[in-house]
Parts: sequence; structure tokens; C-alpha cells
Amino acid sequence: MSILGWIVLGLISGFIASKAVSGRGSGCPTDIALGLLGAIVGGALFSALGHHNAMEFNLTSMVIAIIGAVLVLLIWHALTGRRGLR
Repeated sequence: MSILGWIVLGLISGFIASKAVSGRGSGCPTDIALGLLGAIVGGALFSALGHHNAMEFNLTSMVIAIIGAVLVLLIWHALTGRRGLR
């Protein structure tokens, strides 16, 4: 997947995850970073469980990135004391 593909995947998945957890987006750069980190976390988690190869650009990779980004956000909110799911 190209760099542009990763940025688009990160933006979309980060935005969806931040909307799901806190009810609003976090801003374009933050959503991209969150989505990319979520893709890494979700890919590692699903690979460890023996599932999908997340290095392809498809709907399954998007769902894995969203799940990973939600996990990252929930951990971040737990560590910083912020409230999610309002």
C-alpha cells in the first residue's frame, strides 16, 4: 500500500474511532495518527490471533484499523483521565 493509501486509511479509521469514543473528531492530523497507530495495534492483535493480513487496502483492513484505534483511544482516555462515551 502506498503512503497516500495509509494516510487515507488512517484519516478515515481515526475519525470513525474518535467519533465512536468521544462523539467528535480530534482534528485531521490527530485522526491520521490515531488511525495509523490503530492500524498497527489492530493488525498486530489480529495477526496474533491468526486472522487477516492487515497490510492490504480493503474493508477488512479498515475495520481492523478502527478496532485498533478505538482500543488506543480507550487506553489513552484511561491513562489521561479523560472521559469517553458521553
